Amino acid sequence: MALLLVGINHTTASIDLREKVAFPPAIISEALSDLMALPAVAEAVIVSTCNRTEIYVELSVDNTPEGELQFRPLVEWLSRYHDLNPDHLEHSCYFYEDTEVVRHLMRVSCGLDSMILGEPQILGQIKSAFAFSKDYDAVGAELGRAFQAAFSIAKEVRTETAIGESPVSVAYAAAVLADRIFSDLPSLTVLLIGAGRTIELVARHLVERGVGSLIVANRTLDNALEIAGRLNAVGALLSEIPERLIDADIVVSSTNSQLPLLGKGAVERALKARRHKPMLLIDLAVPRDIEQEVGQVADAYLYSIDDISEVIDDSQKSREEAAQQAHSIIERGVEAFQKHLRSLNAVTTLKAFRDKADGIRMLELEKAQKAIQKGEETEAVIESLARSLTNKLIHSPSVQMKRASAEGREEILELVRELFGLDEDE
Repeated sequence: MALLLVGINHTTASIDLREKVAFPPAIISEALSDLMALPAVAEAVIVSTCNRTEIYVELSVDNTPEGELQFRPLVEWLSRYHDLNPDHLEHSCYFYEDTEVVRHLMRVSCGLDSMILGEPQILGQIKSAFAFSKDYDAVGAELGRAFQAAFSIAKEVRTETAIGESPVSVAYAAAVLADRIFSDLPSLTVLLIGAGRTIELVARHLVERGVGSLIVANRTLDNALEIAGRLNAVGALLSEIPERLIDADIVVSSTNSQLPLLGKGAVERALKARRHKPMLLIDLAVPRDIEQEVGQVADAYLYSIDDISEVIDDSQKSREEAAQQAHSIIERGVEAFQKHLRSLNAVTTLKAFRDKADGIRMLELEKAQKAIQKGEETEAVIESLARSLTNKLIHSPSVQMKRASAEGREEILELVRELFGLDEDE
């Protein structure tokens, strides 16, 4: 196994850098094709979310002339693809190989490496990334085993611990923030930009808190109307945002757009029409949907996904004990994964051993058959066959045991006694 992982997340990189190395769904196919073109890459999965970008690869051969596994080619690829300085990017990356890749993947899948401890959406995002790579034929046996093991452990953690019982998520945090800033949610209008899972969760949390009215704006009107219908909200197109913004006391945005959807000028005009009635804007997207300059506008209070982390600190305390239980489950999962890999090695060795024995058997059997055809007595031929098989099968082990004994490697002899049950025979 030669698994490598290069990644950045909310603990190692600012949102400014994270949005520069993000892979929106529209470019994943192209990126995978480019990544798989690297000489040593046999399998690959790209995970890209609001809080992380991670490149998982299985190498077909060592990826340097010196024969050592190196992360630098992956950093250079990621930098080249996003037109960044590799030296600058490398300082914000983390690197894992082999078993540590599996341990990290399990932690991420369980939500233990998230900004919000135990948040449930990350598992779905990783499953989607894996499924995409599999459909693209970029996943084989090695990465497949690692990801399936992580999914199994994530399911076990969700089932056996309370990691997901408290209603903590990015969407929940956005609703809590809105509730803290405004004292009278029933009188307010919320403009939601996007039609994905995060936006729908935000909407549901706000509805539970009694928010007055909701507007869902999306590039595709049908998608906006679908969510709006489930929440008794109004659907709108992105092109309607400037006029809808005038009524919006709260704006929450989460799309996959590679460019900002809401700029300083639009917010200034809306606030002027609102007679500078305050507006809360929460940008949950990476890359960001709302221009940073909006935060400079008087009466506009802009929060990015990084800014809301303080909102959820208190809510996460109830999950810390469950997280400790999850860590124990993960360690058991890593140990089971290692045992499985070792068993695969045993299968390879056993096959080679059986093939060699079968080769000896076929040669000796052929010799015996020819002897019988020549008229030799069957009993003598059978005795010769048995003696020859025994000698051929034990010859190589006998030579190696004598050498090990001469070199003082007594553990080899002990292993042979255990392997062939010699003590049991005595």
